[in-house]
Amino acid sequence: MEEEDSVITRNTEQDGRVGSDLEGFGGSKKKMKIMKTMRSGKSDDKETKKKKKYWMGCLRAESDESGNVDLTVDFPGERTEPTHLVVMVNGLIGSAQNWRFAAKQMLKKYPQDLVVHCSKRNHSTQTFDGVDVMGERLAEEVRSVIKRHPSLQKISFVGHSLGGLIARYAIGRLYEKKTREELLRNSDDIGDTCPIEEPKERIAGLEPMYFITSATPHLGSRGHKQVPLFSGSYTLERLATRMSGCLGKTGKHLFLADSDGGKPPLLLRMVKDSKDLKFISALQCFKRRIAYANTSFDHLVGWSTSSIRRHNELPKLQRGPVNEKYPHIVNVEAPDTASNHKEDRSRTSSDEFKNFDMEEEMISELTKLSWERVDVSFRGTLQRFLAHNTIQASENKDDQFSWSRCYTTHD
Repeated sequence: MEEEDSVITRNTEQDGRVGSDLEGFGGSKKKMKIMKTMRSGKSDDKETKKKKKYWMGCLRAESDESGNVDLTVDFPGERTEPTHLVVMVNGLIGSAQNWRFAAKQMLKKYPQDLVVHCSKRNHSTQTFDGVDVMGERLAEEVRSVIKRHPSLQKISFVGHSLGGLIARYAIGRLYEKKTREELLRNSDDIGDTCPIEEPKERIAGLEPMYFITSATPHLGSRGHKQVPLFSGSYTLERLATRMSGCLGKTGKHLFLADSDGGKPPLLLRMVKDSKDLKFISALQCFKRRIAYANTSFDHLVGWSTSSIRRHNELPKLQRGPVNEKYPHIVNVEAPDTASNHKEDRSRTSSDEFKNFDMEEEMISELTKLSWERVDVSFRGTLQRFLAHNTIQASENKDDQFSWSRCYTTHD
């Protein structure tokens, strides 16, 4: 299916109606002109033949009482029962509208299988409320989406910038794992004589598939050149940490300056499981974890923190793109599980965690899981100055690189 000419709308020969391409999600004038022409019955034969083969179904938006919107594709004469929920989470001062282009591209590629939910619960100044508060909101939002779509079996998350951290918190809340004893007890209750399977891990009752982040500060924004805007100045980095409260509770979380009742900073707690929140177990149960990172020109989130690497582990980039279709992708690393450190560097008290490198602790724990890393560079384009937002997926044809290529092995 051609990407530029394809329109997800209902076939007029079968249904007699023309579906909407959702003006709020960026429908083009060219597409609307074609739709009006078909209504009047005066269409150019050559253009009609060219377009007709791409017209598949109707892009449908379903909302709840809270205004949350799920995007699916309806086909004439068929009842759509998608099985895979993709949750898209915006970053600081962002909104669901930031995902309109990426959502449509995913639905074009997998029109019958996906429900794409662009999260709306954390937007604008609500993103100052703290990673934990926003994570709880997202978890509640995901549960409401699942209730509306009983056919769902799988779940994936796509987070941009701060949205990746919000998603990491939410999955810790949504993580489920029944013990063999619980499975056996349930089996006895229903009189099931079948053998009990091994316990399965689930996210809100669904099978976890992909966890994708782009330009997410996994290691926080404190010091160590993690905010390129400060140019590595120790004075500016220290001043930013002291003034992190200007961004509300979220700022304190990002700069590891929070201390909730003497506990370690939240981002440090999010690399381990606790009694109530299974952060690392939830992250581990996803089939694939992919981190997209800007190698340069991202003034807000550094290459190291977004790719979960130490500075001396950042790769030397070869000249030219590594992917002809997506020239902005300059390096791809297959999943690799880092060797576990023999020394246990974990700390629990507020006095102890001050005496070691918190960033190193987060890297050590997060890289015990396998990650696919995709490094992106917009060097040579005007969009490089907006790299932090461009990596989210741009409607500018010259700057499309599509992290959704990860779904080419979708199942």
